[in-house]
Amino acid sequence: MTPPNTSFTASSASARAPASAPASPNIRAVHDDFHGDLLEVSMGPHHPSTHGVFRMNVTLDGEVVVKLQPVFGYLHRNHEKIAEQNSYLAAIPYTDRLDYLSSLTNNWAYVRAVEQLVGIAVPERAEYLRIILGELARIINHACLVGFLLNDLGTSFTPLLYSLRERERMLDLVEELTGSRMMCNFFRFGGLRADVPADWLQRLDAYLGDGFARYLDEQDALLTGNEILLARTQNIGVLPPALAVSAGISGPMLRASGVPYDIRKVDNYSLYGRFPFQVPIGDHGDCYDRYMMRMLEMPQSVQIIQQAIEELPSGDFITPKQKNAGLRPKVGETYSRIEGPKGEIGFHLVSDGTGKPYRYRVRPPSLINLTALEDMCIGQTLADTVVILGSVDIVLGEVDR
Repeated sequence: MTPPNTSFTASSASARAPASAPASPNIRAVHDDFHGDLLEVSMGPHHPSTHGVFRMNVTLDGEVVVKLQPVFGYLHRNHEKIAEQNSYLAAIPYTDRLDYLSSLTNNWAYVRAVEQLVGIAVPERAEYLRIILGELARIINHACLVGFLLNDLGTSFTPLLYSLRERERMLDLVEELTGSRMMCNFFRFGGLRADVPADWLQRLDAYLGDGFARYLDEQDALLTGNEILLARTQNIGVLPPALAVSAGISGPMLRASGVPYDIRKVDNYSLYGRFPFQVPIGDHGDCYDRYMMRMLEMPQSVQIIQQAIEELPSGDFITPKQKNAGLRPKVGETYSRIEGPKGEIGFHLVSDGTGKPYRYRVRPPSLINLTALEDMCIGQTLADTVVILGSVDIVLGEVDR
């Protein structure tokens, strides 16, 4: 595992208690002598993203979790098998539904896999535009996570409304460009469906440097040192780095555990090697560090977008005369991945030489990141499980198979 070449820790910009301060007591140890009857509870739905199709079977010793089993599988999107019955082009809209908060990055991961399978070159301008849209999707996702996490904490709606306010402003720009606020269906093999108008880029740049910068400042002032947030997230839901790596955890959740791994740095896919950005790294692997990862990554994404807008070359937005409909790759297989907002999203495609994939499999970060949920929740209180789940940042379109 090759680490990124630049990083900075969450503690450098957080309100983490000093090392000399006593840590929170180990709740499991406090209750070791309690031998009452265990209580099994079916818990949920309780997270804004779950809308009735996710719950947890929790076994409690008093209010302390001793066993937890996530229960999912009721959305029945059947995305992978549907894609095997359709053309390669027809699968692009279905990727939007995997993570409906980040459809642009889903598009990107899939079209990169097809381009790798076929051997399609992408024009430089299209790569720059893909990076701009991918980082914009990351910002939208992280802003929502911060708001939803505070909602899970039981605070007022203020932080969530601040986040949704900015999300709507960014979605106004996304809708103007793609025609949709959520299911964008904008990426194509060899580039994008359409070019980006110059005035659109100027307005995006102006918004990120002004309105969104103010949002980051006000959220940071309101939340980062907030005593309620500190009490409910520090030393809660700790994920050790060794467990994170062995469980295949990726994205901000992995980096919060102190593992310096970002696919944009490791693989240098697209043109990310041209962008000098930093990768935030956590110190403790708890809910607070996972919150800080999102807060620290958003300014880095803004920096990448601004640099890409400044250096955007002229040229084609898609490979000239590139065939999207009726694509028939040669017999073979490939796996392609990108650093999505929630972690590694990858596509494994097997071609039998026909116009539709013989096998089509998705590696979604939400599903993989959920595998460590029980380990993070055992020994914590029932109320903390909601916060821990919120810090994982799942979306059910990626979880249900």
